Amino acid sequence: MVAVLYGTTFFGWLIAALTNGKITQYLDLGPILSLGAAIQVLAQVLRVWEPPFALYAVTFFLASLGQAYNDTHANTFVSALNGAHRWLGFIHAMYMAGCLVGPFVATGVASANVDSKWYLFYLFPLGVGVANLAFVGVSFRDRMAAPTVLRGERGGRTASNSATKEIKDTLSTPGVWLLSLFFFFFLGASITAGGWMVEYLVNVRNGDVKAMGYVPAGFYGGAFLGRLILAEPTHRLGERRMIFIYSLLCVGLQLVFWLVPNIITEAVAVSLLGFFSGPFFATGISVGSKIFSPEIRSSAIAFVFVLGQIGGSVFPALTGIIAGHVGVRVLQPMLVGLLGAAGVSWLVLPKDRALHQE
Repeated sequence: MVAVLYGTTFFGWLIAALTNGKITQYLDLGPILSLGAAIQVLAQVLRVWEPPFALYAVTFFLASLGQAYNDTHANTFVSALNGAHRWLGFIHAMYMAGCLVGPFVATGVASANVDSKWYLFYLFPLGVGVANLAFVGVSFRDRMAAPTVLRGERGGRTASNSATKEIKDTLSTPGVWLLSLFFFFFLGASITAGGWMVEYLVNVRNGDVKAMGYVPAGFYGGAFLGRLILAEPTHRLGERRMIFIYSLLCVGLQLVFWLVPNIITEAVAVSLLGFFSGPFFATGISVGSKIFSPEIRSSAIAFVFVLGQIGGSVFPALTGIIAGHVGVRVLQPMLVGLLGAAGVSWLVLPKDRALHQE
């Protein structure tokens, strides 16, 4: 059943990637971000009344579709700003700040009695989603009109041809595939770790579920600090070099998590793992914005996100399938392999003379 949720989540990202080029022909930044925020609100509305599982699974499609539109265009917008590496680090740190709240809420739900109305949890993201929709409308009120190119000189067929050409240009750019490979392994590792970490600590290390449920908070808290603190030194010292160094450190910390049978040591290792992997996402987007031409940037970033989400969907599900046969111990070699593959895939990214410029 969990695999179904991962599948519907991926499908939302896929639809967003396929429709992104078309939408940008007809909508400016403000309406696109508002659309994404509204779809996410709809997903939360459908969750708060304990829907049947089929509808509950559909809400993950809606949430990921809305998130995909928001993530793609928000990152594209920020990546074009001066000092983009700092702002990308900041907005992705705020994403991790939101993730930091999750383990505390989830642990309370998991440790409650069987009569706990878990679905009422979604009232919280519903409130956040409504506030987000309002903030988007206010912040981008000057970008709510249709793109100028469609008000006069272009018809529907020309716009459609332009969207098709953008997709073809995106898929024919080697850098898109190479950066996608990095996100494929990185998101595979981070989402697998977040999804299976507590299960491993409870079943393999015999930890108490009430206490172990807070360990992911250390991971997300570390990632939050890493995205804030490491953004500038990563840019100054060379993004290609530093992300590879962080990858080596992450592999080492993951080995500590695997080989040292001490829960306190493992909790510290997990927090440091989050800290050093924190800059991966924002730095990847920063590098991608310099590799991709402006004409394909939004569709390229959308495609990178989709390929990354494949990793984030496939590897947690694969871990669950294997764990069902041999036990959750499989988590550790899986994570070591994924983090190592992310580091190697980072090395093969195309070089660009703008990568180390301010």
